[in-house]
Amino acid sequence: MENQFNPVPAPLTGKDLLEIGFPAGKAIGIALEVMKTSFTGKTREEKLYLLRALLLNPEAHLAVADLAPVAEVLLEKPDTISLAEGAPFQIYGAEAIEEGALKQMRTAMRLPVTVAGALMPDAHPGYGLPIGGVLATRNAVIPYGVGVDIGCRMCMTLYGLPGQLLEEKKDSFRKMLLDHTRFGRATFQKPKEHPVLERSEFREIPVVRELRERAVAQIGSSGGGNHFVEFGLVEILSPVEEHNLLPGRYLAVLSHSGSRGLGAGIAGHYTRLAMEQCRLPQEARHLAWLDLETEAGQEYWLAMNLAGDYASACHHQIHDRLSAALKTEPLARIENHHNFAWKEKDAPGNELIVHRKGATPAGKGVLGIIPGSMATPGFIVRGKGEALSINSASHGAGRVMSRTRAKETLTQAGVVACLVSAGVEVIGSGLDEAPMVYKDIHQVMAAQQDLVEVLGSFTPRIVRMCGDEHFQEVD
Repeated sequence: MENQFNPVPAPLTGKDLLEIGFPAGKAIGIALEVMKTSFTGKTREEKLYLLRALLLNPEAHLAVADLAPVAEVLLEKPDTISLAEGAPFQIYGAEAIEEGALKQMRTAMRLPVTVAGALMPDAHPGYGLPIGGVLATRNAVIPYGVGVDIGCRMCMTLYGLPGQLLEEKKDSFRKMLLDHTRFGRATFQKPKEHPVLERSEFREIPVVRELRERAVAQIGSSGGGNHFVEFGLVEILSPVEEHNLLPGRYLAVLSHSGSRGLGAGIAGHYTRLAMEQCRLPQEARHLAWLDLETEAGQEYWLAMNLAGDYASACHHQIHDRLSAALKTEPLARIENHHNFAWKEKDAPGNELIVHRKGATPAGKGVLGIIPGSMATPGFIVRGKGEALSINSASHGAGRVMSRTRAKETLTQAGVVACLVSAGVEVIGSGLDEAPMVYKDIHQVMAAQQDLVEVLGSFTPRIVRMCGDEHFQEVD
């Protein structure tokens, strides 16, 4: 009969070892067997103490006969995937692209799943794939090739209102932006409903399910950094038949934002998963991919598309709120996105996964918007379908100055003088988003004349970004 005062201790389990930090895999199985056969006289607590010590310093336990097998497994280096020699890629605006972005693109071209690549004229370094990088792969999706702000996009609504209203009723337009837009951590007290929030992915994918509450709270709002909502003037130069827009001037709203916390949460989760499953050399580790035939790859693809649709829903709510405030029906809405992966076909008809991180689709006839800065024009464009660019174009002007350098070298007075000269009023923002931190948008556009046709321009007039009502430096 078992002694009720000295019960048999519960055996160690794999869960116990995971909780003290053991890596998942064969080390757990070997450790459990060793504890069961060689340390029968030890208590459960003593066994866990030994295993914690082993984890902290496996090398020191190689000389301990009973623990050596576990130490050897812990010290094994996981196999890494070898990089290929690399292939050439098309570069647009090479004279204005820094070496860091070129180096990252060369590394991306060495992945064994890479088929083709291109670098847009707004390119600058990022994590994994550079901003402005386009990468076509076969049956593989790279979470950091898409980016953290999944489905970030531009959205423009045009109205049949006289442009001079922006000057005549500046205070009214300013108040509309303050009343009907939210940035950064600020959200609406009563967020609007939207069908995207009822999508099945919010129930079926665990990480997405955990992010739903945040998505509900943030819908209709914009992120921080370079995200904005602004009133401005559009000059249509060539007819835009899809929207019945004739040459002329139009009052317009332009917004730039992405998928908020939902996209960031998805990106973080699946990037960690990819890096665990796809071990690459140090210089390429942020380019870890998920095979689209695996459960994780299929999950990410569904979650990525949900995040893109959510980002679009946020823009539509922003524009709907402003249309209601203007008491005017829009004439047209144009939208395009970046930080995404698309399934497309190459010339022979093979399916490719095309990552555009800070680059936008520019297939033949595809409409898009390429913004400048808060003090320079953006452009409405139509793609030409250039194969060398993998049917892509830039997503903006691109940075020439880091946020840290901008805060260290620019002054509020200098930036304000620049904005006054351009006739632009800014609500919120910081020195790290000043016009001079961006490349010359006219040079960027000149470098991609083979990629897009310019149909019109957008000139900002009243800009709202994340921050205080006054234009000042913010952390």
